[in-house]
Amino acid sequence: MTTAIFTHEDCQRHEMGSWHPESPARLQAIEDQLIASRIDQFLERREAPLAELEEIARVHTPEVIAEVRDHVEELQRSGDAYYSLDPDTMLNAHSWNAALRAAGAAIAATDAVMAGEIDNAFCAIRPPGHHATPSTSMGFCLFNNVAIAVRHALDVYGLERVAIIDFDVHHGNGTAAAFINEPRVLMASFYQHPFYPHTPPDPVSHRWVNVPVPAFSEGDVVRKLVTEQWLPALHAFKPELIFISAGFDAHREDDLAQMRLVEADYAWMTRQIVDVARLYAKGRIVSCLEGGYNLSALGRSVVAHLKVLADIE
Repeated sequence: MTTAIFTHEDCQRHEMGSWHPESPARLQAIEDQLIASRIDQFLERREAPLAELEEIARVHTPEVIAEVRDHVEELQRSGDAYYSLDPDTMLNAHSWNAALRAAGAAIAATDAVMAGEIDNAFCAIRPPGHHATPSTSMGFCLFNNVAIAVRHALDVYGLERVAIIDFDVHHGNGTAAAFINEPRVLMASFYQHPFYPHTPPDPVSHRWVNVPVPAFSEGDVVRKLVTEQWLPALHAFKPELIFISAGFDAHREDDLAQMRLVEADYAWMTRQIVDVARLYAKGRIVSCLEGGYNLSALGRSVVAHLKVLADIE
């Protein structure tokens, strides 16, 4: 398997204060663990380009785009440190470029897997994206990277069946809002409930398999719902391309949530996704970093995820 990592140093320049858990140190922790695990030598490195505004606009309203851009420009003029979009989501002078790099990574990874240049990709990017709705930046997220790349796949490549797998501990409300009425998209997730962003659970259907689980759920609970609910839906849908919103904050060491997964659970989930992709999607997977705030657990979990994507024993 050929697996590429898409990232850019601009993604580390966006920061929201030394107290904030969604910090540049997250990407450094991943890099450190890639080196320590000695798997970095097996991964192809690619630089994330800047997304074009029309690519962002496939998902987000002009008002959302202007709010991020205009406030960043004002910060650059004023020299102020931050602008707060909500109590948890801030901008600094580098946030615009970071957001464009994050979305650009997801788009470029999509292009690369569709061209057959690589089998799959992991986008080591921030800010994350899956809480950003078409009309609102929220929950540490400015633009919805996965949603933008999915819409790119649908519009540019004319795909008829695209799957999104979201294993972040929080419900991907922004992604759900972007595709709730799109019959070409299947979304499957689990998420701690009740918990941020406090959206009520959706009914499970043939293409909408978002499963709430209680706090303190362990890996056996997640593996059971993947086996009994995600996989039958994915096999029936036969996706031509799979995206992963790869949040690692359901890890037992992550203090921002209360679930109990470990690295082996992330590896197991990734294996199930890879097997589905090989059957129906020519192995094509684009995985994008979402949450994960305990730095050690994040780095170790990403390594476990990448070992399966790259077929490294």
